[in-house]
Amino acid sequence: MARRSYARFGNADYGIWYRFAAALVKPVTTALVKPDWRGWEHLPERGGFLVVVNHNSLIDPVVYAHWQYNSGRPPRMLGKAGLFSVPFIGFMLKKTGQIPVFRESTDAAKAFRAAISAVEQGQCVQFYPEGTLTRDPDVWPMTGKSGAARVALMTGAPVIPVAHWGAHEIIPPYGRGGKGKLNLFPRHKVTVAAGPPVDLTRYQGQELTAEVLRDATEDIMTAITGVLADIRGEQPPAERYDMRKAAQQRADDHAAKKDRAAGHRNDEETTK
Repeated sequence: MARRSYARFGNADYGIWYRFAAALVKPVTTALVKPDWRGWEHLPERGGFLVVVNHNSLIDPVVYAHWQYNSGRPPRMLGKAGLFSVPFIGFMLKKTGQIPVFRESTDAAKAFRAAISAVEQGQCVQFYPEGTLTRDPDVWPMTGKSGAARVALMTGAPVIPVAHWGAHEIIPPYGRGGKGKLNLFPRHKVTVAAGPPVDLTRYQGQELTAEVLRDATEDIMTAITGVLADIRGEQPPAERYDMRKAAQQRADDHAAKKDRAAGHRNDEETTK
């Protein structure tokens, strides 16, 4: 697919610093991956919009940013606030207009206000709805958090589902040898693809209750999963992996194990 003209969109916030960052990062991704870029036709040429992306490798942000930059609509990405304090990296994040996300509840709303403002100013804002690397055993998207749905419903902006596949072969996710493991060579094929906008019209005008946000978020995750299923040529699981349920199950299993061990000790003492 031919690259769309960067200049035609007139994103004033993405001037020399954004181009400088691209000049630094793009050679790295080009050296690591064989790009298979798809779906730019689904991105609005003008006006603000959200991009929602699955997360299966530590290098996802770099790969996604390369794809998005080449589309002609450079992204504003939400990143952990701590990264903005790292020398040079933090400087470049600030200069390229990226959005810090604070974990503290009193500051968490700042990221969403900044995201809403950016969308209303006609910019592209990217979210990882899962909030972290997937823990799904087969690397499918997990349940999502409601931030992207909230911004989308508050702004009425299009939500474009994007999936990538292949970066997890370079740096695997948790549970698949991802901690400290690198598979740099040979170059891996990495596919990044966008799908049609997520249809959230049935939620427009409704009060943003927990139920509405939950259902809208599930629609977003379903759309991302659908794009990924097309890339992989596989059927996704019937039930989405839920980190909270998995953590509760582990806690229940641990408690049951302790109870069985205590019961075994009591039986031994009784027989003495």
